Amino acid sequence: MSRTRIVRWLRVLLPLLALVMLSTMFLFSRGSDVESRIPYAEVDAQEAVRGNRIVAPEYSGVTGDGAELSLRADSVAPDGSGGRAGALALDWRRPDGLSADLTAPQGGLQDGLVRLEGGVRMTTSSGWRLDAPAVEARTDSSLIEANEGVAAEAPFGRITADRMRLAPDGDASVLNFSGAVRLMYEPAAAAPQTRP
Repeated sequence: MSRTRIVRWLRVLLPLLALVMLSTMFLFSRGSDVESRIPYAEVDAQEAVRGNRIVAPEYSGVTGDGAELSLRADSVAPDGSGGRAGALALDWRRPDGLSADLTAPQGGLQDGLVRLEGGVRMTTSSGWRLDAPAVEARTDSSLIEANEGVAAEAPFGRITADRMRLAPDGDASVLNFSGAVRLMYEPAAAAPQTRP
């Protein structure tokens, strides 16, 4: 058999053999389980469309005096004047190092004001823990206020008051209580812990 004849046969047989191999690979390949490897949000899409709501929204910004805000919610649905959100979490960070984390079962954001309602818990990096029916935080300045009563646990005791205001004063942030303030000083809580 001449070399030319062999080359002619190989030109026909090799492409056919490659085609048979590719066909076999596609016919007998296992199905890919791509669905189980892609993470999906646990959301009822039809309910979200019916209820006309946004699921898992986030808002971030910086106030005019440098505080960083990050607001998250489980969902937001429109109401007459803005939007109502559920399960809110607000992270507030000042340039002076003070931070506050707030959580509430409901609230909203409108006209530069974040309002948390339904029992708000606020913890600060300086060791304070505050509970209030409602808290408001500005998005244009470093200001957090509770005007419907507040109960606080401080490193030195407990405080109840009609109002609370956390705002910058010079180079630091000041937590101010007003209106029927009651302080229960606990020296044991204020004393530094020492080990024998």
